[in-house]
Amino acid sequence: MPSPYVRRRRLAVEIRKLRESRGLTTDGLARLVFHSRTKITRLENAQIRPDLAEIMNMLDALDITGSQYDRLLQLAREAAQKGWWDRYGMSMGPRQKLAADLEYHASTVRSYDQTAMPGALQCRPFIEALIKLDESQRSLNYQPERLTEARVNRQRELLRPDGPTYETVLDECVIHRLTVPSRTMATQLRHMVQVISEEERITVRVLAHNARLPGGLLPKSSFYLYTFPEASDPPMAVVDTVTTDLVLNQRGEVMRYTGMYDRLREAALSRDDSIAFLERVANRLAEQAGSGI
Repeated sequence: MPSPYVRRRRLAVEIRKLRESRGLTTDGLARLVFHSRTKITRLENAQIRPDLAEIMNMLDALDITGSQYDRLLQLAREAAQKGWWDRYGMSMGPRQKLAADLEYHASTVRSYDQTAMPGALQCRPFIEALIKLDESQRSLNYQPERLTEARVNRQRELLRPDGPTYETVLDECVIHRLTVPSRTMATQLRHMVQVISEEERITVRVLAHNARLPGGLLPKSSFYLYTFPEASDPPMAVVDTVTTDLVLNQRGEVMRYTGMYDRLREAALSRDDSIAFLERVANRLAEQAGSGI
């Protein structure tokens, strides 16, 4: 099944093109199909799941027929599909729902993690420690228990036999700057080592704190790159910001982040050296926790 989110973005583009080709504003299309302007705007920004009956009425109102009608209706059907993450509603948070959708349907996932451990590779004690940090600075817009359950499920789905190839460049500063207990961080690092040691298509590469990044400026934030099985679904970049995820699928924008990722990957430790590094740090943290330091 193709990604419903990716299909919603494609459907959004198609609806906008149809509207503009008829010389209609969002208000004009809304009046034509008896919807609010807000609903049309949200459809054109891929912010809501399409209702098939409403899409059919819209296509009829715009005099769309034949193969074009069939193609757009099929696109709407795929955009309306639900995945395992939808059973959580908004209790797992919108960012994690987006990540789960894209990871589940991708061929490859690559990321640069500048401020957090890879979401799909976190163990339960570490997730619980992160929630406590989050609670200390803001009101949560998710249910902690459901978020933890969903994140554990993300890892289960990532490791399924037909799951994507997954590689992340992890900035070393994440290990040292997150104020989780040393024992919890050691548990998290050992968990990651176990996962990537047992699954060849899962890779973590550590970007050492003293690594130099040739060829340009430093990255300004964490970001994620996705490719998909179907050629009609273009590669996508998702950029992490303080308040939301910025989704990019214009070729030039995605290529800039792909180039940045390649530079980060080249500067990072190899897969085997990263495993050895994570094991050493985990052992040191466990010793500190045991000695009360």
